[in-house]
Amino acid sequence: MFNLEDYETVEERLTKYWKDYPDGQIHTKVLEHTTGRFIVEASIYRTEADARPWTTGLAEETVQGRGVNATSALENCETSAIGRALANAGYATKGKRASREEMTKVKANEPKPFAQKLAEKITVPVADDPWTIKAVDESPQAAMSVEEVAKTIGAKILSDDPRCEHGNRIWKTGVSKAGKPWGMWACDARPMNGQRFADVAKCDPLWMDLASDGTWKERVNR
Repeated sequence: MFNLEDYETVEERLTKYWKDYPDGQIHTKVLEHTTGRFIVEASIYRTEADARPWTTGLAEETVQGRGVNATSALENCETSAIGRALANAGYATKGKRASREEMTKVKANEPKPFAQKLAEKITVPVADDPWTIKAVDESPQAAMSVEEVAKTIGAKILSDDPRCEHGNRIWKTGVSKAGKPWGMWACDARPMNGQRFADVAKCDPLWMDLASDGTWKERVNR
C-alpha cells in the first residue's frame, strides 16, 4: 500500500523546472503509434542553445475501452514522458521517481477489498426513490457469505458481469431522447495486429431494462 500524496504531479515538477531554467525547452516525439498503443519520448533542455538534451524520458500508454485512455491516451502518454524526463533531471521526491499520475493508474489496478466489492454488487431500493444506492459496511465476520449479508439487509445481489467470446463485457448506460433510461452490456473486442477499430467484429450487445425496483434486468425479446 502506498500514499498518492507522497508523489509529485508532473505539473509540480514543471513549475520547479521552469523556475530554474526559464530559457529551457521541452520537446516531445511520438516514437510509436498503432491503433492500440503509443510510445512517446520527452527531451529536456536547460537553454534554447543546447545542442543535446539534458535528460530524456519514455512512456507507453495503451488505448482502453474506458477511463482517460479511451479518449486521451496520446496526451496522457506525453504527460507521463515529460514526468519521467523531469525525474531523470532530479525533479522528483527522493525514492519517488514515478509521478502521481502514474501511481494513480497503479492504484486503480489494485485488488479491491471484499467490503468494496460487496458494496458495488448490492443495491437497496428506498421507498419512492429507486435511484438511491445505500453503502454497505464491511462484514463483521470474514466467513459470512455474500448471500447472508444480502439477506440481513434486505438487498438484491446483482449477477457477475456477463462475458462473450472476447472476454468480460463492459457496462454502458444513458438516457434516450425520449427521457427513458437505457443500459447494455457491450462487447469489449479490441483491434489486434494493426487492425482498425472499424474492422473489429463485435458480439451483439445485451440490452437491459430498468425494473420498477431500481435494478437492471435482461430484456426479454418480444
